Amino acid sequence: MQITNAKYHRKGFGLKDLIQADLSREYESELIASIRLNNNCITQAGITIKLAQAFGFCWGVDRAVSMAYETRKQFPDKHIWITNEIIHNPLVNDKMVQMGIGFVPVTPDGTKDFSPIAEGDVVILPAFGASVDEMQLLQTKNCEIVDTTCPWVSRVWNRIDKYKRAEFTAVIHGKYYHEETIATSSHADRYLVVENLAQAEWVCRYVLEGGNKDEFLTRFKGAYSAGFDPDLHLQRLGVANQTTMLQSETEQIGKLFERTMLQKYGVTHLQDHFLSPGDTICDATQERQDAMLELVKEQLDLVIVIGGYNSSNTGHLYEIAVEHHPTAYHIDGDNCIGPGNRISHKPMSSKTSVLTQPFLPDGDLIIGITAGASTPDQVIAGVIQNIFAIRSK
Repeated sequence: MQITNAKYHRKGFGLKDLIQADLSREYESELIASIRLNNNCITQAGITIKLAQAFGFCWGVDRAVSMAYETRKQFPDKHIWITNEIIHNPLVNDKMVQMGIGFVPVTPDGTKDFSPIAEGDVVILPAFGASVDEMQLLQTKNCEIVDTTCPWVSRVWNRIDKYKRAEFTAVIHGKYYHEETIATSSHADRYLVVENLAQAEWVCRYVLEGGNKDEFLTRFKGAYSAGFDPDLHLQRLGVANQTTMLQSETEQIGKLFERTMLQKYGVTHLQDHFLSPGDTICDATQERQDAMLELVKEQLDLVIVIGGYNSSNTGHLYEIAVEHHPTAYHIDGDNCIGPGNRISHKPMSSKTSVLTQPFLPDGDLIIGITAGASTPDQVIAGVIQNIFAIRSK
């Protein structure tokens, strides 16, 4: 959905110089800057920390946070809202609250309550984007809209629009409950969300062999458009993705659907039934995944992945860590590591965090660390300092 009126802002307000000091103080770190200059490595108290070559804040996240700070400067006396977390990082979202920016409340059934937003209020759309329905509602309220949607997400929306115009069903590799995928799917007439290769394989078997429609609809409940009929709507498919998914899995899913439609309809009719997804995994996601794959090749005693527990790109970095190393931890901030050699972390199979104590083995250690694209350098520095503090006592 395109908005072009004067109350829609997509490029900020030209106030970067006024907010840069705040951004530097609250999110940057001299320690991390010095580690970067030392080939991403630091040793202290018998512990060597090796940082991945790419980690932490990406360009899109930095842009979204900067635009939020600019918005507060531009509208000092107005009520400002964000339709969701600006990014998946608790420190950053807490800063938004401290700046007097409110989050649209969520009702017990999980839906957003836009009733507190008054006509003329300022509303920030987060880096993940917002659904078409939400944007239309905000327009009816005559809100000042500040759109921080990552350009990579917008790029996927353009592809979804292409499928829509060609009357293709969009098969989206993502998590149907994730804010980005909710926004992306809202741009499609027909869509089906598959979370992983196993789900994609199940759909492809249905395409080739048929099956029980009720079983299909039950299995993918919540992950398809209204009125979706797998017997009708799996005949013309275009693949898209949530930009923070594993690149390798998105590629596998795209090739799987292409092979499936080729097998069913033949090479001469393939273009009538399948549209290639193109490259819509964001550069930052790919860079951090590639850097993680290189990091786990090192001789490491353990691996720590830092980022919000609801951060998709961080979760996939943790998947890589777990796949390649027996001792890997996912933490969401520096307060997860504390005195007594303890770490509060969230294992892959757990819905809640658990406590491990002690977590640092005796002797000299080499620890690999990376962080998701929503994690500020200041948080990463805090983790490193807390690790060193355990050994300094």
